Amino acid sequence: MALYWAASGAMATTSQLATVTTTTTLKTLLQIASPSTRVLRIVEWGISFDGSAAATPIACELIQTDVAATVTAHVSAGVQPFDDPNAPASLVQLGTSLSGYNASVEGTTTATRTADVQLVSPTTSFVRQWPLGREFVLPPSKFLRVRVKATGTGVNAYAYVVWSES
Repeated sequence: MALYWAASGAMATTSQLATVTTTTTLKTLLQIASPSTRVLRIVEWGISFDGSAAATPIACELIQTDVAATVTAHVSAGVQPFDDPNAPASLVQLGTSLSGYNASVEGTTTATRTADVQLVSPTTSFVRQWPLGREFVLPPSKFLRVRVKATGTGVNAYAYVVWSES
């Protein structure tokens, strides 16, 4: 079963992956829309910040939602095979209300299911891998979001998710 990877920015080509700036309100850095016919098994996620001084930690969460945020749409090149470069293209849905990054509108979420929640220092990073067979499962036609809320000055962040499709 192939693994796929997407980050909180467009695929890096002639420049590095762009960061997303956190805010003092809730902000979705990365959103993945599961296909209507498959579940996604989340095997890993991570986030890092470029703060220059230790300060109040940033609230970070990986959640399942029923409503999409409005995001900058990923294109197929931004959702990459992770472990097998010859894997077929991922079936996640792409678009401004589907899979993308750097939300401009959060939407009115009415139900969530939490995969992970952390308080992460603005000068560090966090990575979580689930044991095989115990991955967080995203059902068909749902949204996986990496959301953050900074309490002070915004800092730049990278976020990513690795998953399989079945």
